[in-house]
Amino acid sequence: MTYAILLLFLLALIFFWQSNRQQKAAGLPGGRIIYTDTRGWGKVEKPLFHQALGLTGKPDYLIEKNGEIIPVEVKSGRAPEAPYDSHIFQLASYCLLVEKTYGKRPPYGIIHYENRDFAVDYTKDLEKALIELLADMREDDVRNRISRSHDQPSRCKRCGFREVCDQKLA
Repeated sequence: MTYAILLLFLLALIFFWQSNRQQKAAGLPGGRIIYTDTRGWGKVEKPLFHQALGLTGKPDYLIEKNGEIIPVEVKSGRAPEAPYDSHIFQLASYCLLVEKTYGKRPPYGIIHYENRDFAVDYTKDLEKALIELLADMREDDVRNRISRSHDQPSRCKRCGFREVCDQKLA
């Protein structure tokens, strides 16, 4: 009987250690996962939505820790020197959606790259810049003519609009 209890205790420690290792490998801070958009963890959650801004998004993870909800966006590539603006605004969108959906303003969000994590503060200035960007995007959408915003052939090759784009790079 004592050996069975000892064996169960050791198994529990192994499972706890493995779980902690997987959480750190995924770039997740400590806390409880309350939302995930990764198929490996089960059914994909429905998107977060804010009607007033017409904003919809599905963060990779939402972690609840000490009463705060932290969005985590996982990127598959290696980290740049600093997060790309597009990644920062994507994360800021998730922060805004968390605030509107759960009534709790995230103090920051995390962008997890293959080899590095960045914590991005969700400041009032970032929120304001996001709302201005969304307004600019809506204005561009109405104009129906949007110019390419980069000179990166590798980015063009992966674009979903490549086949219909008259500005694609070789």
